[in-house]
Amino acid sequence: MHNPLLDFKDLPLFDQVRPEHVAPAMDELLAQADQALARVTEPEFPPDWNGMSRVLDVATERLSRAWGVVGHLNAVADTPELRAAYNEALPRVTEFWTRLGSDEKLYAKYKAIDPSKLSKDQQQALKNAIRNFVLSGAELAGAAKERFARIQERAAELSQKFSEHALDATDAFSYYANEGELDGVPQDVVQAARAAAEADGKEGFKLTLKMPSYLPVMQFGHNRQLRERLYRAYVTRASDQGDPAFDNTPLIREILALRREEAQLLGYPNFSEVSLVPKMAESPAQVIRFLRDLARRAKPYAEKDVEDMRGFGTANLGIADPQAWDWAYIGEKLKEARYAFSEQEVKQYFTAPKVLAGLFKIVETLFEVEIRRDFAPAWHPGVEFYRIERGGELLGQFYLDPAARTGKRGGAWMDDVRARWLRPDGGQLQTPVAHLVCNFAEGVEGRPALLTHDDVITLFHESGHGLHHMLTQVNERDVSGISGVEWDAVELPSQFMENFCWEWGVLKHMTAHVDTGEPLPRELFDKMLAAKNFQSGLATLRQIEFALFDMLLHTDHDPASDFMPLLQRVRDEVAVLHPPLFNRMAHTFSHIFAGGYAAGYYSYKWAEVLSADAYAAFEETAGEDGMPSVKTGRKYRQAILEAGGSRPAMESFKAFRGREPTLDALLRHQGMA
Repeated sequence: MHNPLLDFKDLPLFDQVRPEHVAPAMDELLAQADQALARVTEPEFPPDWNGMSRVLDVATERLSRAWGVVGHLNAVADTPELRAAYNEALPRVTEFWTRLGSDEKLYAKYKAIDPSKLSKDQQQALKNAIRNFVLSGAELAGAAKERFARIQERAAELSQKFSEHALDATDAFSYYANEGELDGVPQDVVQAARAAAEADGKEGFKLTLKMPSYLPVMQFGHNRQLRERLYRAYVTRASDQGDPAFDNTPLIREILALRREEAQLLGYPNFSEVSLVPKMAESPAQVIRFLRDLARRAKPYAEKDVEDMRGFGTANLGIADPQAWDWAYIGEKLKEARYAFSEQEVKQYFTAPKVLAGLFKIVETLFEVEIRRDFAPAWHPGVEFYRIERGGELLGQFYLDPAARTGKRGGAWMDDVRARWLRPDGGQLQTPVAHLVCNFAEGVEGRPALLTHDDVITLFHESGHGLHHMLTQVNERDVSGISGVEWDAVELPSQFMENFCWEWGVLKHMTAHVDTGEPLPRELFDKMLAAKNFQSGLATLRQIEFALFDMLLHTDHDPASDFMPLLQRVRDEVAVLHPPLFNRMAHTFSHIFAGGYAAGYYSYKWAEVLSADAYAAFEETAGEDGMPSVKTGRKYRQAILEAGGSRPAMESFKAFRGREPTLDALLRHQGMA
């Protein structure tokens, strides 16, 4: 049987992969990786970076790529059969990576490599590898080592189950509204809801908890009871307040207990300390101070935001006692009244094809590249594929999967398919390939999909991650692109790109009214700009609430105790809008329980300081037409994007800005200076 997961000639054969291919492919690739590990750890095998890479890295990269395909399909095209195949292979794959990372013979080989014989990039990769061996338990022995391995396997299983519960609880909810209940909801959302109900053979309008359906109802729907119904369903997903089959409470407790135990096995008092070893931040105390300082600065602005909404709700909307399901609605109405425009009006100008063309134009101009349509097998007809070139030379390629659908995990993310690597098994330069995944509404009745301005920002954000991965000029796989970049700096390029969504010189090239084709009027843009920092105090405190909860959860919290009181204490400290007691935000906080951000959610705010300061360089050098300077773009590309993880992020930042970052630009950008 031809197994598409074992075909590494070029791009993955996504359209051919079936659940029955997973087990045999993993059997074969795990066996090959095991043989490679055994070979390089033989006493006579020399401790030589290139020689070891030729044998071991080639085998593990194949395993990693094939498993990446399976994991990606599990996230974007989930079926019961694929999920079963993924879960069957997960313990075996986890066991191998755990064993590899803690193999004392392999660790000894790496320690015996002479760094003076390596390139600068290889030296950084070696330094990272030795650090990672220690964090992976390579210095543990006997029962402690065995227990460490069991923790890794169980943690992987729990994270996957957490993700499944969040997805299944989201997909399980639907409400068929009647037309009267949808008063105020945007027409394209109503049309999509009608089409979804018809597809189910039902009367009415199908509403779900997927963002393109849920959020517009919360922002625009006049019906308070409908907003309350959706809000309750949304904030109690995968919790003790909903279907017991999807309750993540016991999973969270066990995940936290395992992380604490893992940290203590490694000689650290808590998981935060372990998490910060490979990051820029020096200690949990430093991160907590940073978050509390930012909260202190943002709180007066947030309090003013709430005061304004309360007054407006009472005077203009007859909502004297706003509840949690009212705030998005009041906020939207206040914004419309204050700035004389609505998100709905703006959305008509952001058709998906035009936005994409505008994004490509700024990327091509700033980073001196060309982006072209390309062809590759994909997992869904809505997926597009592109290549990035400079002077006819291929730099990288990417898949774009924009639309929300059943069986696709919520949110937006960038993931790598393969990394740039001067391959040791033949000396060919392998070019990087990325996935850019979003969850936007689809077009209805033959019209193009319409994006909110927030959707546009999300697309730019994920493209920033993609560019970091694809424009790298580093040839050592472990430090090329985003590999080896400190986790709290990895959001710099993504958040940096968001700034262009607020530049008229950029925006005017990416808008065309869905009906008339007219570009966004300057007057409307000026209103958007005036409203840019509308409720930025509230938005900042919300992120700090998540980040501080995450940090304290992994620092001082006893995993045996209920975590909800801790969340309440954090809210009492930093929040100015208090959700109802039934709110179970933590139960779908996939970033920290299933997404690699454990004791690292602060990274968004930390990197925002870096990205705002980096963008200030473009503001300082912009042309008279407001367009960013290509010269500054080149300097940024070379100092940050091309360098990847080949040196500490602070070195890259200083190479670009000539100094360390300051908080000033961030506060200024968010109207809190």
